[in-house]
Amino acid sequence: MLKTRIIPTLLLKDFGLVKGKQFDSWRRVGAALQSIRVYNLRDVDELVLLDIAATPQGKPPNFAEIDNLADYCRMPLTVGGGVQSVDHIGELLKVGADKVAINSAAFDRPELIAESARLFGTQCIVASIDFIRTPDGQSQVVTHCGTYIREMSAPDWARRVEGLGAGEILLTSKDRDGTMTGYDIEITRAVAEAVSIPVIASGGCGKYEDMAEVLTHGHANAVAAASIYHFTEQTPMGAKRYLHAQDIAVRL
Repeated sequence: MLKTRIIPTLLLKDFGLVKGKQFDSWRRVGAALQSIRVYNLRDVDELVLLDIAATPQGKPPNFAEIDNLADYCRMPLTVGGGVQSVDHIGELLKVGADKVAINSAAFDRPELIAESARLFGTQCIVASIDFIRTPDGQSQVVTHCGTYIREMSAPDWARRVEGLGAGEILLTSKDRDGTMTGYDIEITRAVAEAVSIPVIASGGCGKYEDMAEVLTHGHANAVAAASIYHFTEQTPMGAKRYLHAQDIAVRL
């Protein structure tokens, strides 16, 4: 049985980490290097580092910063933000990223996923899908840090990126981001049932029970979270112990 991964998310903006609600991330929560060192000690399974300023500012990934941070990161590292080309992906892998998350550029140029999967392998290409709920309760994909609304549901876009060669999906609810009210179980389940690649649930985690619910009822393969680790005493190891007690397979 594959083990469930517990994945902290770090949002990098300019020269530090931030967190907020519903993609309005304004609150400073420390330095990236400091957080990486802490998570090294806590034996997390993976780490997601997203530069949320790059795409809105029209900038490429900060390769020098990723190069420096990767030197200290002892767990697999997924990097996203500002990725626009195959060259960007290749350079991120070169400086230490284990996987690259592609969001806005994938929607604008879907062949980027196919090209990068062919060159570097599907295992290191993560399709990052952000979504909102429509008034009738359906999902709608958003890109460019939630500012562009696309005429595509999350399950439909998930099927498309899987067909293009993405190795896994990072699925984030903009509505629930930072609210700590729980994951969007229904949409997560719809996406997980639409594809055969792993789905990482993100957006809304406030307690260990939320993780268990999205894994059990949302059929997610992994759980990403940020606020729970920034603003509560709960930890990745605490999450693993709780999930283990619920008979969910984790790496202890």
